[in-house]
Amino acid sequence: MLNIGIYGGSGRVGTLLIKNLANDDVAKVSAVHALEKLESEVPGAVVTNDLDTFIDNCDVIIDFTLPEGTQALVEKLLQKPKPLVSGTTGLSLHQQNLLKELATKAPVLYATNMSLGIAILKRLVALASDKLRDFDIEIVEMHHRYKKDAPSGTALTLAEFAAKARGLELDKVRVSGRDGNIGERTKDEIGVFALRGGDIVGRHTVGFYNDGEYLELNHTATSRDTFAKGAIKAAKWVVSQEPGLYTIDDCLGL
Repeated sequence: MLNIGIYGGSGRVGTLLIKNLANDDVAKVSAVHALEKLESEVPGAVVTNDLDTFIDNCDVIIDFTLPEGTQALVEKLLQKPKPLVSGTTGLSLHQQNLLKELATKAPVLYATNMSLGIAILKRLVALASDKLRDFDIEIVEMHHRYKKDAPSGTALTLAEFAAKARGLELDKVRVSGRDGNIGERTKDEIGVFALRGGDIVGRHTVGFYNDGEYLELNHTATSRDTFAKGAIKAAKWVVSQEPGLYTIDDCLGL
């Protein structure tokens, strides 16, 4: 059996990971790192808030936490490398660089979204961005009231695919706020905006707008179970890979 460590076991996705692995044929939860009490018992697993104990009791780690939590984990893994799957969004440049450093020592799969639908949507966005070059691009994402980072990591990833398809640098063309008399929209800018409210799991709309017509590509996640199942699939895949930084596209063979 593959021993999977769940980092952030008391979180929304962490709880689903534990439930999904309870009846898995090839993998089990061997260790849980949690700072709060778990919803239920995890038979046979080590439950701890000590990073060394946690890492020593798993073959591969799945991380869905906050940027500071991911940083603490990766800094420890640099001393004790293990395969890692991380879906934490809102990482700083320094934290992203830590993941890249770890990837020289162990296989690391980082994805802002673990769903197959988003993986396909990225490809469609790139195609539309390239072929509809006269169209304005606007991206709107909606999430629950508790989400801390904005825009979402998924929205930024979609914007990155759109920008690259047009040979643009996202940091130079992204607009995530408009207020007052700001003048006309520039040709190259890509709007990326965030809405927050209720218990929305996640909805992303990438719109391509031109005079007389527009095209909108939508993806809606109706359950966080989608992310949990995708992360488990990724963990089973990444554990047998060579050191390197991988994406969910690599895991899905896209």
